[in-house]
Amino acid sequence: MKYPSKVKIVDVGPRDGLQNEKAPVPAAIKIELVHRLQDAGLTEIEVTSFVSPKWVPQMADAAEVMAGITRKPGVRYSVLTPNMKGFEAAVLSKPDEIVVFAAASEAFSQRNINCSIEESIERFRPVAEAAQANNIYVRGAISCAVGCPYEGEIAPERVAMVARLLKEIGVQHIGVADTIGVGTPVKVERAMEAALQYYGVDDISGHFHDTYGQALGNTLASLQMGIWQYDTSSAGLGGCPYAKGATGNVATEDVVYMLQGMGIETGIDLGKLIDAGKFISDFLERKPNSRASTALLNKRAG
Repeated sequence: MKYPSKVKIVDVGPRDGLQNEKAPVPAAIKIELVHRLQDAGLTEIEVTSFVSPKWVPQMADAAEVMAGITRKPGVRYSVLTPNMKGFEAAVLSKPDEIVVFAAASEAFSQRNINCSIEESIERFRPVAEAAQANNIYVRGAISCAVGCPYEGEIAPERVAMVARLLKEIGVQHIGVADTIGVGTPVKVERAMEAALQYYGVDDISGHFHDTYGQALGNTLASLQMGIWQYDTSSAGLGGCPYAKGATGNVATEDVVYMLQGMGIETGIDLGKLIDAGKFISDFLERKPNSRASTALLNKRAG
């Protein structure tokens, strides 16, 4: 089996990982997390989201966090922009990349943003155009790509349709996201194959949640297809709001441990990465949600 020789990890912990935290996380802590992640060798960090503070209070300090980061050469800082208003605020903070998102589930789209999938993507057209006019890279995420909390299983044809529509409005890269973590390797392969109809293998990433403990298996299945870019979250930050008590994003530490064990280059220092995850977990007063981190921290303590 031929695997990619190197893998690019986008750590989404500061944004996707923290956005559902009920207690406010101060900007200084978020900034320190970003600094620790880049010191650990991460070159892609999803920092924050320019959304209405009414809907996501945790991200109300987006501009402050972006302004507070000491940028490191060679690191790309991305932000989520759900609409033109969000983009106009985001552009002032000079992100390297913006992220837009669309669901592969009609019910999810209607319940979350009160419009159809096609309408939701059409809303992003001016955002994508404005980003490219400002030389900002445009990444898209296809949420609920294998399963939806309302519709159940999602047909690969839906993923293909969303990929086509995102391509048409100028989105340069897409992440195939198993938002609720119900995917298994074969289902994920089918979703990836659907996305590959419209995007090359170098322009697709995997975004897997570990709700049912399938994220590493899904990562391995995607690696076997040649997919070499993945979204992960330090310390496994981020619960799943649609599955009570469920874990969220796959932990960066677990993915890096697996990749290093396979001889795949990541450029990440696992020890420093574990320290970064422990830093934010200590602040949140909980243990890191990462098996590799738990095992290696126990080893250190022993």
